[in-house]
Amino acid sequence: MDINRILVVDDEEDLCEILKFNLENEGYVVDTANSAEEALKLNLPEYQLLLLDVMMGEISGFKLANMLKKEEKTASIPIIFLTARDAENDMLTGFNIGADDYISKPFSIREVVARVKAVVRRGSSKEKGNDKSKEEIVQYDNLVMNISQKKTTVDGEEVSLTKKEFEILKLLLGQQGRVFSREEILSKVWTDEVFVLDRTIDVNITRLRKKIGQYGKNIVTRLGFGYCFEV
Repeated sequence: MDINRILVVDDEEDLCEILKFNLENEGYVVDTANSAEEALKLNLPEYQLLLLDVMMGEISGFKLANMLKKEEKTASIPIIFLTARDAENDMLTGFNIGADDYISKPFSIREVVARVKAVVRRGSSKEKGNDKSKEEIVQYDNLVMNISQKKTTVDGEEVSLTKKEFEILKLLLGQQGRVFSREEILSKVWTDEVFVLDRTIDVNITRLRKKIGQYGKNIVTRLGFGYCFEV
């Protein structure tokens, strides 16, 4: 399990220590605060989960959560509310604020641990999903291809490439130093066409070299073998 930092915010010191002890036994790193004011003095963005008591001093758990959800750095931190109040309206308030779970007191430690694990697991899945959705970048020096946006830039200036030119450059730049035969390039770039001449590849390579300026010389011809992006 990856190490996750959890902050427990509750004005009952004994309860904070009990939760800290049991969650640390599960492998989490746990800090505690006995008021919202105390919690706000901490570096909150470093936590992967907050356990907030609803009924606390001047700043309630609901108010603290509202504050955090409005800040970009803390808006995505999962929150579990801990409360002695189990009225339906209170639960709805918590979920409307953006709570990930709501546990009514008194509760068993096993229940809290199980719910914490579930919320942390969901948070980890979201992060993995976000990683997959990040823009895919292929580059050499200042020749940059944004595969997600189908965009190519040289020294920060966008270069207009046709679809075939883009696919050829993506293929060569993505595996720098590898020689691709004309047959390989045809099979990977001209997948839909029934019949394409080798000359078509040569023409596209020539245009591509001109368009990417100083990096055109990196696309080299290996006589009798094919093309590669040489570094």
